[in-house]
Amino acid sequence: MENASPAQRHKARILAERAAADAAPGGITGGSAYEMMLYKLANDRRSLSNIQSMERKIEVKTTLLPEYQDWIDGALAKGHGGQDDVFTALLVWHIDCGEYARAVEMARYAVTHKLTLPDQFNRDIPTMLLDEFSAAFLKGKLAGDPVAAVEILAQVQHMTAHCDAPDQARAKMLKANAYAILAVLDSNSAELLKASQLPQAEAAHALMERAVALFPGVGVKQTMDRLRTRIVKAVPG
Repeated sequence: MENASPAQRHKARILAERAAADAAPGGITGGSAYEMMLYKLANDRRSLSNIQSMERKIEVKTTLLPEYQDWIDGALAKGHGGQDDVFTALLVWHIDCGEYARAVEMARYAVTHKLTLPDQFNRDIPTMLLDEFSAAFLKGKLAGDPVAAVEILAQVQHMTAHCDAPDQARAKMLKANAYAILAVLDSNSAELLKASQLPQAEAAHALMERAVALFPGVGVKQTMDRLRTRIVKAVPG
């Protein structure tokens, strides 16, 4: 409801809160407001399905996301964990569009309440989070801000630590987290590390070691070897 009046937005937020509050933990969200949001999401998906360019799809999703924010706010404010296919589909959209801070906020709610993705998705939410956030750093928009990436990836890693997920997906998250730490270190220094940077360097090395233990083909061994050499050669300061 990007162009809605304040009164319309307030009404939409109240309806969203009521729908979220009425859904029992583990139950299904219902009511006319929810049905309307499902209908809107289905229409928006049909429009997106007619677009072949992935870049263009993301541009369109970005323009659509503001229309769903009142619904998301209502779920976060009053929800008790009822299954909400609109909310979980939009969680994926936020990651696609690079809205990572909002996605983390939504992900924490989804993981806490064990929500599931709609049927057209073939992964559970913890696995999707590990896959998509690691890809967002290793080959996506999140790499543009390593400092923010370290914080975001650490949050995703922590919130999914207790969840069952494929070892390969978890290894990719550990790799992304380690590489984000290294990107921060490299942005603040030359090739030689300073002694004050050793805790971060050791943390990155430990993350990569764990990644290799989970999935030997994760592709970090050469980076680990170079980092170990840099740690050994660290200079005072």
